[in-house]
Amino acid sequence: MNVMMLLEMGSQAMGERTGIQCGDDRWTIGELFAGAGRVASHFRGAGVEHAAILDVSSPAVPLALFGAGWAGLPFVPLNYRLTGDELDALIERITPALLVTDDQRAEQLRGRDGIQVVTREEFLGIARGTGEVPDPDWQMDPEEIAILLFTSGTTGVPKAAVLRHKHMVSYILGSVEFMGSDDADAVLVSVPPYHVAGMAALMSSLYAGRRIVQLPNFDAAEWLRLAEKEAITNAFVVPTMLSRIIDELEASGASSPSALRSLAYGGGKMPLPVIDRAMRQFTETDFTNAYGLTETSSTIAVLGPDDHRAAAAADSPEARKRLASAGRPLPSIEVEIRDEAGKALPPGQRGEIHVRGEQVSGEYVGRGSLLIEGGWFPTNDGGYLDEEGYLFIDGRIDDVIVRGGENLSPGEIEDVLHEHADVADCAVVGIPDEQWGEGVGAVIVRKSGSEVTAEDLQGWVKEHLRSSRAPQRLEFWDELPYNETGKLLRRKVKADLGES
Repeated sequence: MNVMMLLEMGSQAMGERTGIQCGDDRWTIGELFAGAGRVASHFRGAGVEHAAILDVSSPAVPLALFGAGWAGLPFVPLNYRLTGDELDALIERITPALLVTDDQRAEQLRGRDGIQVVTREEFLGIARGTGEVPDPDWQMDPEEIAILLFTSGTTGVPKAAVLRHKHMVSYILGSVEFMGSDDADAVLVSVPPYHVAGMAALMSSLYAGRRIVQLPNFDAAEWLRLAEKEAITNAFVVPTMLSRIIDELEASGASSPSALRSLAYGGGKMPLPVIDRAMRQFTETDFTNAYGLTETSSTIAVLGPDDHRAAAAADSPEARKRLASAGRPLPSIEVEIRDEAGKALPPGQRGEIHVRGEQVSGEYVGRGSLLIEGGWFPTNDGGYLDEEGYLFIDGRIDDVIVRGGENLSPGEIEDVLHEHADVADCAVVGIPDEQWGEGVGAVIVRKSGSEVTAEDLQGWVKEHLRSSRAPQRLEFWDELPYNETGKLLRRKVKADLGES
């Protein structure tokens, strides 16, 4: 297996279709294939061990991704939002490498030992040049590394997750229909290239024959403008992006993009009020929630369009609650919920989510595989399965609040707070408590015009859950901190709540 198989198949069957565009720069699938071959030759000639990119989205990203696969090198997309010292530490870990970046960073990075720097425009010139395209001589060893993705590092030194060719190809073959898209289909990609969803979007769209339109820097108004101008039929966003898109639509009074048939979201927990608002705004659009992790090569569970509609129309609270779930596992994936002793739990009981499947890696550079007996990967995400097999995500196991020996799930308390009519957003964290060890703290973002009080919300939680789960400290903030991929920065909430 090699990710180049995906591009080769697309080039042979749909070579004249536009594969990717960014602004006025367009590449057919056939041009991408030839370009990947040329940059593969350049990578080989450079004598490096990694092919890296430190830049916003552009056609250079898929060219480097597939060119690295052709050359037999791991592809390493780096987070361009990190500080200089943070980036220096990551670059040090991948030398010797060829690094594609923007003009400004190229000047700063040139001359470093073990790093060959190429600007984006130079790299695109190599791909579009007159150099001979090599024979399709890439390795087919499924164990070769396709991609190294560094974790966000919000809780420590970033780990380099290993995604081998077998993981990425298995995910695409198991979830995407080859040539399944029409000529007119187009996907708007606004997630950054260092996110696993960005990698998956490139591979799956080129394999399906769907034109990729890149938005290098997300802006809600520009997202809406581009979606209408390019007749976008499919898109993927993280929850914070979707919330801002809805805000922009409501503020401007504009209509949702006319061609948009399918809108997928993931990368963080979707608050029920946000998806409620989205379904009211995008009345002609099918919604899909895709839950996955870097270590699982992207999506492992899906809440599909029919699930969304059924949950939104449901009368029973249990069925309606599924609108905030991650859906059910893909056919190729197994999911179990286990307790601290590793025992599988029945439906309705909370524990750690474990997954198993061919696309699951669970491996890090320097740490080896974290798969346990039977090939299961403990995700460190907490949650539960309901009676119908729908998966509910509570958040990281590390964030569980231990109050007097009782484990309290922040996600469970947040779900209840989100159900209150005056709550726009919320976060629940553990706070120091002399008597109980840890107590429950909450930060609330009120809906516009709301005057709901802390006492009101504490009473609401007591009414719906046990009193031990009611926040003993509750503050109102204008907004919550999220990273660019939609994950709540819970550690920052905890630190700021402790300081205030």
